[in-house]
Amino acid sequence: MIGEIKIKSIIDLRSDTVTKPSLHMREVMAAAEVGDDVYGEDPTVNLLEEKVAKLFGQEAALFCPSGSLANQLAIRMLVSPGEELITETNSHIVRAELGAAATFSGITTRTWESDRGLLKSEDVLRIAKPNSGPYLVSTAAIAIENTHNFGGGTVQPISEIEKLRRESKRLGISMHLDGARIWNAHIASGVDLADYGKHFDTLSVCLSKGLGAPIGSLMISNKETVAKARQWRKRYGGGMRQIGIIAAAGIYAIDNNLELLALDHMRAKIIAEVIENVSTSLVNSKFIETNIVGVDLSEFDISAKELSEQLSEEGILASALGPKYLRLVTHFDITELDMEKIIEVLSRILKRALVS
Repeated sequence: MIGEIKIKSIIDLRSDTVTKPSLHMREVMAAAEVGDDVYGEDPTVNLLEEKVAKLFGQEAALFCPSGSLANQLAIRMLVSPGEELITETNSHIVRAELGAAATFSGITTRTWESDRGLLKSEDVLRIAKPNSGPYLVSTAAIAIENTHNFGGGTVQPISEIEKLRRESKRLGISMHLDGARIWNAHIASGVDLADYGKHFDTLSVCLSKGLGAPIGSLMISNKETVAKARQWRKRYGGGMRQIGIIAAAGIYAIDNNLELLALDHMRAKIIAEVIENVSTSLVNSKFIETNIVGVDLSEFDISAKELSEQLSEEGILASALGPKYLRLVTHFDITELDMEKIIEVLSRILKRALVS
């Protein structure tokens, strides 16, 4: 037909945050009972908070508009201004939250480095400095990210978490879990959510990544800590009103989308194997445990930005997160037809880059 515009279909692998609410999720959202959450009167929010706290074996939870806010509220509860939080070098809290801990809470940070972000308790304990006296900074808390985003979706071993919790308790150091993708860790490892939850003083969990809700994270802890965090949420401008509409999406996501993560993990593994078949220097598929594939282009002439642009020309979006690091993230909006195209295009473009 003359004048007809053909719209190119886009396959978005930039993140699992790009999913859109399904029709059923939208229907649940539209029907949600609501109230004023600043007054604690939104019944759907209250139900979500109770549900999530129970899943992790904790007393209470606080609904937040973002994972960054949930993280910042949690560490603000554990670390006083001028004290220290320690975490892994490439963790979200120190790389992707724009210095919020220092800006809002006067918290200083120090980091340890690990391969793929994989937790080894001895790495953490080596740099922990609690009770450092009046002239040195004292370590007040440790933050663990599970799964580790910039590590390529690494699942943290529960055995290392247990060891670290034992020693940190002995030292009087609190522990926070950045569990933005803890749902993926749970599905990949089989470790119960409550078995993760019992090792941390505070946790954050995200609903808008793998679970596919449009917005929302929760900060989880005991009742006293959550009550205090609620005040800080308001102080930071995070108080919300009739948000049962989006809390309902979170409840739906937990009840219906959790098991779908296994398919995301399988597809990420397939993508990694295809890339590995082009060159083993690009990725090691045995390390792909969840839904993130990190592509190392350091031995190729092509940059991550150039590869991202070439994929975009073919209708596939990916994230260039460094000069030579490209990230691909699977999610449940990806179809089998999408997978066929991803496999064909990735293989073709990478083989071309290898010989250029």
